[in-house]
Amino acid sequence: MEKVENRRQLVLWVMIELSLFLSDGISARKLLKDNGSDNRVRLQISHRHVVIDNGLVEVTIENPTGYLIGVKYKDMQNVLESRNTNHNKGYWDIVGDEDVYDKLETKHVEVITQTDDLVELSFTKKWNSRNHDKTLPLNVQKRFIVRRGIPGLYMYGIFEREEDFPEAHMYQIRIAFKLKENKFRFMAVSDTIQRIMPRSEDRDERHSQTLGFKEAVLLTNPSNPSLKGEVDDKYQYSAENKDNKLNGWISEDDGVGFWIITPSNEFRTGGPHKQDLTSHVGPTALSMFVSTHYTGSEIDTFYKQGEAWKKVFGPVLIYLNSASSKDDHNKILWNDAKRQLSEEIESWPYNFARSEDFPHSEQRGQVNGQLLVQDRYMVRELMHAKSAFVGLAAPGDAGSWQTEGKGYQFWTQTDNIGRFSIKNVRPGKYNLYAWVHGFIGNYKLDLNITIQPGNKIELGTLIYDPPRNGPTLWEIGVPDRTAAEFFIPEPNPQFMNSITKDGSDKFRQYGLWDRYSDIYPEGDLVYTVGTSNYSRDWFFAHVPRIVANSTNRATTWQIKYNLEEVNEHGTYTLQLALAAASYAEVQVRFNNPDARRPYFTTKRIGYDNVVARHGIHGLYRLYSIKVPGYSFRQGDNTIYLTQTRSQSSFEAVMYDYIRLEGPSSLVN
Repeated sequence: MEKVENRRQLVLWVMIELSLFLSDGISARKLLKDNGSDNRVRLQISHRHVVIDNGLVEVTIENPTGYLIGVKYKDMQNVLESRNTNHNKGYWDIVGDEDVYDKLETKHVEVITQTDDLVELSFTKKWNSRNHDKTLPLNVQKRFIVRRGIPGLYMYGIFEREEDFPEAHMYQIRIAFKLKENKFRFMAVSDTIQRIMPRSEDRDERHSQTLGFKEAVLLTNPSNPSLKGEVDDKYQYSAENKDNKLNGWISEDDGVGFWIITPSNEFRTGGPHKQDLTSHVGPTALSMFVSTHYTGSEIDTFYKQGEAWKKVFGPVLIYLNSASSKDDHNKILWNDAKRQLSEEIESWPYNFARSEDFPHSEQRGQVNGQLLVQDRYMVRELMHAKSAFVGLAAPGDAGSWQTEGKGYQFWTQTDNIGRFSIKNVRPGKYNLYAWVHGFIGNYKLDLNITIQPGNKIELGTLIYDPPRNGPTLWEIGVPDRTAAEFFIPEPNPQFMNSITKDGSDKFRQYGLWDRYSDIYPEGDLVYTVGTSNYSRDWFFAHVPRIVANSTNRATTWQIKYNLEEVNEHGTYTLQLALAAASYAEVQVRFNNPDARRPYFTTKRIGYDNVVARHGIHGLYRLYSIKVPGYSFRQGDNTIYLTQTRSQSSFEAVMYDYIRLEGPSSLVN
């Protein structure tokens, strides 16, 4: 047995050396020690604490509240901020109605699994109507898993509402970690969004100036002089669900990284493009599951009385790593965290989680098919829906997945010929949805799909017929559900943030909404079809204009175009696709800016607050506006788009794409 073990150690050593030779590496011999056979997972339970130790990390949880109060790693006795109270270090929380903020403090602890290879614990609480505290009507399980050989811990929650529970809102569900402030200063959200961060004290009134809203401050006297003159705002570090798989912080003095790894988005809400927070000054690391950010209250977070509900959030992995070299160890730690992310994705769904509410791979199903597009005004042949987003979500209308806030969603992208395979789908009833880059609208398969354990559903070829009533006369933008292709100005030099390593994502800068008034101080935007260029001449957000006394005024944009002929008896269509809307109203007039009543109005729409939160899109909306031919003239025409709301600079819309279609009778 000793020879076998020595051989196993030699093979492991060679594999680690080779892996790290290829990937910048962390000390291979140190990893070999970390992965040695002596590192069994040990559990100690006392009256006040529960401690799990696998030789790589020592995790301490308060008993019985379920608060994570200590993570010991390497020479750091606790990566969490020891000055904080126990309920403000590592915790779940839910934001409910106005006076409800619940940190899900539990009452009991149960050992689910205890072996040399793995310990899983469940901290639980059952809600009952006799409770008069400000906790949500919710049964709670907070699960913790520590495995042999993994420097970190897995966390997931199982939350349940029974039929007799009273109604409640649950606007936000997340896990938050408050890290040691004098250690963790470098934050990484993606390959490009990485930076040294201010300290929390740098945001107080002695060291900063509050800007247009409380989250945004101008650093006037920060502890790190290199940050002077920069803007800090937590919304600048947001990410879409599909990209929000890895975020964390690095203690450069210790060469230690703290990472949140999210291998699946099935438990997040709002679809793959829903944006949410990742990290902010604190240092605070977040694992967001539910929120109204970038959607507003239109996302469904209300649970009525009699509505039973149960959902598993996670597991996510809290991963720690270290680098002995001082030479660019930020890059080494980030790359190692990405490597671990790849391993976790490959292992999903985890077979070691022991809740009956978390099905393993053999208990899940799969849906395969191919999506084609039919648009007879582009080409007569069917087109492959290349790189389209295809997903399963709760039954609803086409596009309803954007505001679906309670169930599970499973998304993938098609290949070059439109084929897709949605794997590891939990049993349940779903609709299949899609949207295709370059085409407006939402696809929905008119069929309920029921997933049962182990089944594989072949849908064959599906055809999306996007909204279209006639040939394209002109178009502005690209149908991609964002305003990214339009003109994004340089920020005011007074409000800079070195937020990205390569200068990309210009829309993340503070104060871009005010740049409209700088560019158009007297009159509003005028776009001439055939002459103007939307990447240069179409401002990315339709915002109010600042006039005298710093007041805002509603703005009217003009689209000028020429029609060589007009079918007065035909019907034209204005396809108006919006990428975002915040307390806005768009009125449309044709050739008469002074018409008392607009030809069309969206009425007041939107709560996504994307402009203030440095996003480039919120909820997608499409309006197919049919217009009689007598509304047009042969020769020069003008469409007037008025954004009527102007109480603040953030009442705005972002356009995705605008197209004028001629009558179908014009097609040969």
